[in-house]
Amino acid sequence: MTDPFAVTDATWPAAALHRAGGFTVREGRGGGQRVSAATAAGPWTQAGIDAAERMHARLGQRPLFMIRPGEEALDAALAVRGYRVKDPVRIHAAPVATLASEPANPMAGFAIWPPLAIMRDLWDEGGIGAERIAVMERVKGPKTAILGRVNDRCSGVAFVAVHDDTAMLHALHVAPDLRRQGSAVKIVRKAAHWAQDHGAERFSVLVTAANGPANALYASLGMEIVGEYHYRSQ
Repeated sequence: MTDPFAVTDATWPAAALHRAGGFTVREGRGGGQRVSAATAAGPWTQAGIDAAERMHARLGQRPLFMIRPGEEALDAALAVRGYRVKDPVRIHAAPVATLASEPANPMAGFAIWPPLAIMRDLWDEGGIGAERIAVMERVKGPKTAILGRVNDRCSGVAFVAVHDDTAMLHALHVAPDLRRQGSAVKIVRKAAHWAQDHGAERFSVLVTAANGPANALYASLGMEIVGEYHYRSQ
């Protein structure tokens, strides 16, 4: 399986990457935490943390670090500096065939790129605005958006892209008045079928640990937690 962090960077890319003091600092341009965080790119020092903080300031971003498995020393160093844990995230994954085992209802989900106006409106309703659409547009590999449909209405939307052998789903949003009607499951299955058609062998998604319904959804689809990370912010 391809490194999930490499998949994340490829399927939800920052506007630019900057090296500072042994860290990679992502330039997010309003696209969210994943594209605005600093990560250790090798050995780091306290002076290196200072350099990463200065780079964040230069980019107009609040200092934010992503802490991955095995980075307990960095986690502790940031805690001493007053950085707080923010948004623990779980990485769910499964063979794409597991999610594509059931036929996709051709009228319940549509793969469309670029996204239609109704898809942008649905994303906007879910707090996924132009800055995050710009993140999707930066993806270089195979990508598409999935438009869900329930009761003859556009019910939800998601973005999916492929890197190496793995597809990753992002920005899933279902209209509040159309939830609990199976739309999210149908969108995910449609995304899995699309991913399988584009050479993916694995299917993955990132979910905050606090999002109980989403974690339950992916578990019900046979996806397992294969990794975790969290952020540290001031």
